[in-house]
Amino acid sequence: MAGEMSMIGSMILALFLAGYLGQQYLPPPKPKVIGLDLGTTFCSVGVFHPGKGEVEVIADEEGRMSIPSAVSFTNTSVLAGHDAIGVADNNPRNTIYDAKRFIGKIFTPHLLEQESSRYPFQVISNNGSAEFVIIANVTFTVTPEFIGSRLLLKMRKMAEQHLGVPISKAVISVPAEFDDRQRQYTVKAANLAGLDILRVINEPTAAAMAYGLHKVDSVFSVLVVDLGGGTLDVSLLNKQGGMFFTRAMAGNNKLGGQDFSQRLLQYTIERVRQEFGVVPTLKEDLHRLRQAVEAAKINLTLQPSATVRVPVTLHARDDSAPEPALFEATITRQLFEELNEDLFQKILTPVETVLSEGHLDKNQVDEIVLVGGSTRIPRIRRLIAEFFDKEPNTSVDPDLAVVTGVALQAGIMGGSWPLQVSAIEIPNRQLHKTNFN
Repeated sequence: MAGEMSMIGSMILALFLAGYLGQQYLPPPKPKVIGLDLGTTFCSVGVFHPGKGEVEVIADEEGRMSIPSAVSFTNTSVLAGHDAIGVADNNPRNTIYDAKRFIGKIFTPHLLEQESSRYPFQVISNNGSAEFVIIANVTFTVTPEFIGSRLLLKMRKMAEQHLGVPISKAVISVPAEFDDRQRQYTVKAANLAGLDILRVINEPTAAAMAYGLHKVDSVFSVLVVDLGGGTLDVSLLNKQGGMFFTRAMAGNNKLGGQDFSQRLLQYTIERVRQEFGVVPTLKEDLHRLRQAVEAAKINLTLQPSATVRVPVTLHARDDSAPEPALFEATITRQLFEELNEDLFQKILTPVETVLSEGHLDKNQVDEIVLVGGSTRIPRIRRLIAEFFDKEPNTSVDPDLAVVTGVALQAGIMGGSWPLQVSAIEIPNRQLHKTNFN
């Protein structure tokens, strides 16, 4: 009997040593479930590595952590992401962006006309659903979910190339206010890209997971401020154990980083007019100005001033030949804030609304989470901190918060994450989002 016990003990020890050595020296299994953030202006893809216990956001071939949510149709190809943006100025009518605003929605004729009026491409109604008109060798229409599928396909290929394994399963995020139809059409876009969606997760919940709030016992109420390139979404989440439910939502679907850049672009064009007597009209000049202004806005998040230096072509009012000139101006952070102060103040309106609808005082919010690249702007962070008399949580890159949380959920769905920290969403089908325009 003693001999048998000794043999069993030796076998257990051998199995333990084999498992330990396997963990230490064998390569960890490749992730097979990816996390996808199909954003309005940018998209990202991430994976959870069980061996390291870390999320990796997968970069493209140029090392960029996100791709623009744009798809461009030429006579010979369909381009997605940065490739689409590269031809957008010369192919504006066939370059589709902001498709997420249209996916799965039913529009009245008036609402669709109003929503599509600001785009250079043509949007038509197909029994209330939006479709985009493409004019290439032949004229045809594409759906918003097809546009989404091209972006998801590109990210799937980025993941496959990086990981070296085929990918067919994913978790995807959607805005909390998406109804069942919008969620179904988002899943349909993923199916068109050859992906099986294991779970659809709300963007605010994903952000809260990225900040690790699903594991913090002292956190019960979380306010998520998601300010991206084109939209503002504010969500109040309640957490019970490892479960989140959305208590209130509000936002502004026409407020974001693009609007802040546009204010600065208008100011810059006026400065060109004051200096040279004419405004730039060539699309190449306007494109360079727009790029310079966008770069200046980003630099002003870290520096007190930034320089805009752009060559422009001057067209005199008479018939004389156009002349090249160099426009140069220093933009201070203070000037940028003054140009946009009224827009920045609009951020607080949905914040106040979700607190009111959630029946919560601002001093009862345990964590304020910032999501989206525009929340890097110092004035916006200061505005939120002053309102709550409390610093927001900035421990996670706001551009990558959603994709990080979705990748964590992908790890859970792939079986490589302890189940006790899984964040489960409690659906609230009665909840409606208040929108301010």
